[in-house]
This record gives sequence, structure tokens and C-alpha cells, in this order.
Amino acid sequence: MARRRDEVLDAAIEVLGAAGSRRLTYQAVDAAAGVPSGTTSNYFRNRAALIDGIVAHLEALERRDWEEFARQAAPAGVPELAAAVTRFVRHATGPGRARTAARYALFLEASSRPELRPPLVRGREAVVGWGTEWLRRFGSPAPRRHCEILLDYLDGITFHQLAFPAEDFDPGPGIAELLDALLGAAEPPAAP
Repeated sequence: MARRRDEVLDAAIEVLGAAGSRRLTYQAVDAAAGVPSGTTSNYFRNRAALIDGIVAHLEALERRDWEEFARQAAPAGVPELAAAVTRFVRHATGPGRARTAARYALFLEASSRPELRPPLVRGREAVVGWGTEWLRRFGSPAPRRHCEILLDYLDGITFHQLAFPAEDFDPGPGIAELLDALLGAAEPPAAP
């Protein structure tokens, strides 16, 4: 039963990200999930409940993905960090495009439904935590602030690429330039 609910929520994220909030209907989600008509409404009695379910499911998926990204990235220096972040942005605007677009749609939904903000904020705070540690390790004098600047920049270029896709999209040079500006020539302190 929980597996079917997750399948419905995965499909709802795809519908929201690919078609937008106006096309997020029970029928569209049922079709995308390949489940019998009425399945989505059995799990979520109204649109607000469906949106709440999407937010919670997206938070869990993104936490899992960020933990895996952080584990795999393990950058040894600023160039490796820039390369890892670039790979993440390329994934978010390529194979992960629908999920990324769904997250942005939820941000807009949160402007009129403040109760959605806490889980969305929790997701960002988890990322800020990981990023802050990396930037601290690389000598940032203000790692949390620098991480927030980096994430705001990444949101901006990601959003722009989703809205106005460029075939020659290459976020790498901008990411490297921003990290260099934030960290200067800072490298991780030598091990004692």
C-alpha cells in the first residue's frame, strides 16, 4: 500500500514538474502513475492534501539524493567542489528537470499556503548544512553566508535554464568563478 502511494506521489511530482500546477489533477496523476482511475483521490481527498503529500515526498527524495551527492562528491579542493556542484546543476536541469520544476512550483504555492514553507525550508537547511561544512573546510571566513550566496546563485541559474533552456548551457565557469570569489585562494587547512 505504501509503495502504491509512493508511485502516485512520484507521478504527481512528474506531472507538476512537466505540466505545471494547473495540470495537476487526479486524472493526470492516475494516468502518469498507470493506476486505475480514482487511485490518487483515494490517497488524497483534496488538492491541498495532494500538495502536502508531494511536499513531504519531495523532501524525503531530495534528502536522500543530497546525502548521496554529498557522499559521492567528497571534494578535496575548490576545483573539485566546483566540478561536483556543476554536475549537480546539470542533473537538476537535465534528468532531474521535472523534480526541479516541481520544487519551484511548490515554492510559488507556498506564497499562498504558508503551511508548506516549513518542509521546504527544512530541505534547504539540510543542503545549507552540508554546503556550510564544505565551505568551512575550504577556508571560508563566513561559510554559512557563502553557502547561502552559492545556493541563491544555483537557484537562479537553474531556474533560468528551466524557463529559457539554452542548448549550450554550461554552468561550470560561473560556479567556479563564484566559488573562487567567495573563497579566494583558500584551500583546506593542512591536517595537524
